[in-house]
Amino acid sequence: MSNSGGPPASKSAALASFERMLANGKDSALLRYSIGNEYAKAKDWGPASEALAKAVELDTQFTAAWKLYGRALVETGRPHDALSAYRQGIDVARRKGDRQAEKEMTVFARRIERALG
Repeated sequence: MSNSGGPPASKSAALASFERMLANGKDSALLRYSIGNEYAKAKDWGPASEALAKAVELDTQFTAAWKLYGRALVETGRPHDALSAYRQGIDVARRKGDRQAEKEMTVFARRIERALG
């Protein structure tokens, strides 16, 4: 596990626990989100984006996972994919009535759109 080319970061106790759960066959969207969130906290965006991609695959209605997945994609230099993730997350948030998440992802998506021209 590395953080942007720096020295390897040690795994948090929570991440180690979540990965043991996954290894024991307890896969779920929430578990993948939790793993992605722990990697994100360590700014280890590659593994974060992989875990979060699986989270939204397992539960396409998981608003928080879409939001963090978009961020991870931005941080790994994939703005077009991030924009797509944010747009999907905005749609989910709108359908679920999650106004705060909808507003936040809309702001993030607009930033990407401006940066892309």
